[in-house]
Amino acid sequence: MKKALVFFTFLIMTVNAFAQDSKYIYNKYSDEKGVSAVYISPAMFKMIGRIPEIDTGNSSQDISGVVRNLKGFYLISTENPELVESIKADVKKFIGNGKFELMMEAKDDGMATRFYTIGNDEVINSFVMSAYDEGECTFICMDGVIDRAELERLLTE
Repeated sequence: MKKALVFFTFLIMTVNAFAQDSKYIYNKYSDEKGVSAVYISPAMFKMIGRIPEIDTGNSSQDISGVVRNLKGFYLISTENPELVESIKADVKKFIGNGKFELMMEAKDDGMATRFYTIGNDEVINSFVMSAYDEGECTFICMDGVIDRAELERLLTE
């Protein structure tokens, strides 16, 4: 019985170690040759959240309500054909965890762009965009607590 418990504990720890998340994908590929990578930390989002308005050309928008509660922003982009399929497979595993809902998909002449979210009617906890074209891919993920109404307000201004 004791051996079975130890084995079961080890098995669960092993499964968790291989779980896909946005940070895992970022860390795996961010130092690879031919990869553009951007990470924005929670501390940076808190600082940005204190800035009252961002000038967007013709108008100013208050983005503090959206960005102040973000926990991370991860971007990976590459045209390295050796990495495209690997990144695509890792993103598919990440999205395939059953928690994400496909919000939108656009396909055009071999290019596919998809938007996914985890959340409810009031908040978005994770937003993912994946874009694949022949020989290139981009993965973007924002984690945190994004007020859906606040985001909709920004998008309509």
